Amino acid sequence: MIKRACSKRNVKWLVGSGLIACVAFWYSVGIFVSRGERPLADGTSPYVIVLGAGVKGEKPSQILHNRIQAAAAYGKQHPNVRFILSGGQGPDEDISEAEAMRRGMVASGIKEERLILESRSTSTMENLQYSKALLPKGVRDVSIVTSDFHLYRARKEAAQLGLRTDAIPAETPLSGVLRFGMRERIAIVVQFLR
Repeated sequence: MIKRACSKRNVKWLVGSGLIACVAFWYSVGIFVSRGERPLADGTSPYVIVLGAGVKGEKPSQILHNRIQAAAAYGKQHPNVRFILSGGQGPDEDISEAEAMRRGMVASGIKEERLILESRSTSTMENLQYSKALLPKGVRDVSIVTSDFHLYRARKEAAQLGLRTDAIPAETPLSGVLRFGMRERIAIVVQFLR
């Protein structure tokens, strides 16, 4: 009887400690995630890199749709900026992420001549490397559109390539906050350890 009570107490203690550790991890790494949104873009950078995300057939995922909407809204506020739409085509995608973004931007009223497509990349680092190669010589100041949870890591990787960035955050769908938030926090820790 005493052993069973001790065992239950140990399990409760382990579960409680685990929950506290998870919450502490979420909020401590979350400080870095929130730093990714500052400074916000203000139209001074002449180029905007929009990072890709999944496409279902020819339809943008909700994450990508939100990035397109954030980019289009920014483009309407700042009519002189140009956009590099960056994302390749996965095996389960009927069109490239860049093409899906082009269609969405045009449908939102952004003129096609303002759009540059980069459709080879398969990761954030490739998005940035291949997009950097499309910038005019000497341009190093860019704005980055990606999901709010992804900005910190994306901007860190851009800095490794010599790009100076500011942020245009796209809202994360409520259904993905926990899943994408946790995945991104783990990716930040891995990036830090590397």
